[in-house]
Amino acid sequence: MGQIIAITNQKGGVGKTTTAANLAVSLAVLEYPTLLVDMDPQANCTSSLGYNVKEIRQSIYEVIVGKTPPVDVICTPEEIPHLDLLPANINLVGAEIELISVINREQLLKHTLEGMSEKYDYIIIDCPPSLGLLTVNALTAADGVIIPVQVEYFALEGLGLLLNTIKIIRDGLNPDLQIFGVLLTLFDSRLRLSRQVAAEVKSYFGDQVFKTVIKRNVTVAEAPSFGKPVLLYSATSTGARNYLALAREMIQRTTSSNTKASRFTPPSHS
Repeated sequence: MGQIIAITNQKGGVGKTTTAANLAVSLAVLEYPTLLVDMDPQANCTSSLGYNVKEIRQSIYEVIVGKTPPVDVICTPEEIPHLDLLPANINLVGAEIELISVINREQLLKHTLEGMSEKYDYIIIDCPPSLGLLTVNALTAADGVIIPVQVEYFALEGLGLLLNTIKIIRDGLNPDLQIFGVLLTLFDSRLRLSRQVAAEVKSYFGDQVFKTVIKRNVTVAEAPSFGKPVLLYSATSTGARNYLALAREMIQRTTSSNTKASRFTPPSHS
C-alpha cells in the first residue's frame, strides 16, 4: 500500500512546490512508482516538469468534480520513468467557490485517489499556499504531511494555524493523519541567522525535523525556468543531492518499523 503525502505550508516562499516536485522526481529516480498531484492553482509543479499549463485541457479540477476519470488526465513525463503527474491549470482557481455546496466536498480528492495507492509507492500532493478547501482535501486524503519551513526570521510564524488545521482534520475527517516531518529549506550554513533559526525549529519540533536540510542553491531556483526538476537540470548540484537525500530519508521514515512519523503536535507558543 502506497503512502499519500501532502506538502503544505500556508506561508508562501518556503519551497513547498519546489519540494513537492523534486521529492517526487527523486523518489521516481530511486525507482519507486510515484504520482505527483498538483493541487495548486498556480500549477507550478506542472510547469516545472516541462508542461505548458495553457495547453493542459483537462486537469485535477475535472477529476475531483467527477467529470473525468484520473486515467484520462494523468501525464507521464518522458524523461522521468516511474513518475506520473495529475496536472493543474487555471480551472482550479474557482474550485473552492464552485465546490462549496457539494456534499462531502472535503473528501473529493480522497475519493479520487482511492485505489491509486495500489499502483504507486508514493503519491505526493502539492498544496496551495492557503488553508482553504483544496488544502483540506489534500489533508483529508493524505497519510501524512511534510511541512517545509524556510530558515529565516519568523520561520515559525503561522505554523500554529497550520498545526491547528491538522488537528481539526484529525478530529473530524482523517484521524490517522500524521506529521511525517518538518523540512528546513533555503538553509545557508555561512549565516549565523540560518543556524539560529534551525536550532529554534529543532527545539520546537524535536525529532520531527528531517536530518536532511535543503541548502540555498541557485540551480534549484533556475531549474523551473527551464521546465526541469533540479535532478534533470543539474544532477550533480547541491540541490539535486539534497533532494535525493530527502527522498531516502522519507523512504526510511515511511517504511521502517521504527518510523518517526508522528501524531505529535507541538504546543503553540507564538
